[in-house]
Amino acid sequence: MMEYPLLLRSMLDRAYKLFPKKEVVSRDYSGIYRYTYADYYRRVCRLANVLKELGVQRGDRVASLAWNNHRHLELYFAVPCYGAVLHTLNLRLFSDQLVYVINHAEDSVIFVDEDLIPLLEEIKGKINTVKHFVVMSNEEELPDTSLGRVHSYEKLLAGAADSFDFPDDLDEYSPAAMCYTTATTGDPKGVVYTHRGLYLHSMCVGLADTLGLSERDIVLPVVPMFHANAWGIPFACVWFGSKLVLPGARPDIKVLCDLIVNEKVTLAAGVPTIWMGVLAAHRQQNYDFSSVRAFICGGSAAPKSLIEAFDKEVGAPILHAYGMTETTPVALVSRPKSYMEDRPEDELYRVRAKQGLLVAGLEMKVVDDQGREVAWDGKQMGELWLKGPWIAKEYYKDPERSKPAFAEGWLHTSDIVTVDEEGFVNISDRAKDLIKSGGEWISSLDLENTIMSHPAVQEAAVIAIPHEKWVERPLACVVLREEHKGKVAEEDIIEFLKDKVAKWWLPDRVVFIDEIPKTSVGKFNKKALRQQFAAGTL
Repeated sequence: MMEYPLLLRSMLDRAYKLFPKKEVVSRDYSGIYRYTYADYYRRVCRLANVLKELGVQRGDRVASLAWNNHRHLELYFAVPCYGAVLHTLNLRLFSDQLVYVINHAEDSVIFVDEDLIPLLEEIKGKINTVKHFVVMSNEEELPDTSLGRVHSYEKLLAGAADSFDFPDDLDEYSPAAMCYTTATTGDPKGVVYTHRGLYLHSMCVGLADTLGLSERDIVLPVVPMFHANAWGIPFACVWFGSKLVLPGARPDIKVLCDLIVNEKVTLAAGVPTIWMGVLAAHRQQNYDFSSVRAFICGGSAAPKSLIEAFDKEVGAPILHAYGMTETTPVALVSRPKSYMEDRPEDELYRVRAKQGLLVAGLEMKVVDDQGREVAWDGKQMGELWLKGPWIAKEYYKDPERSKPAFAEGWLHTSDIVTVDEEGFVNISDRAKDLIKSGGEWISSLDLENTIMSHPAVQEAAVIAIPHEKWVERPLACVVLREEHKGKVAEEDIIEFLKDKVAKWWLPDRVVFIDEIPKTSVGKFNKKALRQQFAAGTL
């Protein structure tokens, strides 16, 4: 067979040559912006010329701090096809984490949406490698800003040629993109995506038994483009010629519902809390979602009740999927097998609420704490391990944390799961007791340590409790020092945390108890706490 490198360039070329009339719709600051893949290609070429003008070299990291919009989509292909690496910055990081990831990646240029400039102004004196800031807005004129070396995106593009000779000598294992996943403790961890990995992952997304994405689809990625590449959907849509609908800055539920109806969206992707909000809005206004073939749900577990409600009230199914930043991210999708269709309705809903079957192209095993593979009986638990052509092999410039996470050539996910006899994976617990609220991680350990820095607190354990909207929320169990008992209230702990953690990390409740139960080796017994407060004692 001939040698043929798997590069994003060929995906971009296909969209331009085969689907020049297909549309990209972007909710922009002044309204709805529409253009074709032919227009898109020319602007990507202009952007590549801009990168050259800014002195970007092959392998340089070019960062984006942006919402889901057409300019961000242009960066998705211009940067890696040019030969550089697109680093999507998570705008929800704390300021010190944002500083860390920019410096650790050694970003040379940051492209920033106009309304997000204040996030960079706050840290401008602490980021060391950035040579240019490029402001993305509708206007060619720059807004007032204290940032130095600032350029207007539209003005730069207006002065650039609309053709570019993209390099064809890139190695398919060359880095194309990267993002950082929040660690349970310590600094965020960088994950690098190669051209080959993104190419093969996009191909997987198009498989009928995965997401089945095709040219006929009209796709709304609600999941942020800075979060695991919006689950790889933008790359696949451009390659396949799917119409893309990008929701823009801070979309609320009404905006999303209106886009689905007006653009006749067939496939939408987001975390469970988004679809809970859409369900509530539908119950009030009875939106016409008849165009939708599936609402992809990932980021955290979709409740069985939500899946059932979408079937019976919305008239479009929830498609449950699982992945991580380290898996590019699609790894599992929950579709009942063809011969299961005659099973009782409730059983099928239980199956669909699981994380699902391993997608074609990956390998998995589930290993207990003794290193032995567990039986696929739906009962025995172990840690999920994954390997495959779009699974990361290490954390960027972080050998210490890479060694245990990628030992023996497998990604150790830290998710504790069972696998039933049909091969459906179900997460039973999360190692290190991470809490996932609205699709975002909350570190129980970091929260506990912060609470225990209060002078009146002796011990603190944080557990996840179910929440109707956010799926999980933190509950803090606190033991006060003897001399402070009866003198410190729940509000005092919350107030103490307000300037130390993100607002959405604040516990929904703080309960004071006499003693935190311990395991036989003296660790906090969070299982016992979960049992206690799940039993209705809260």
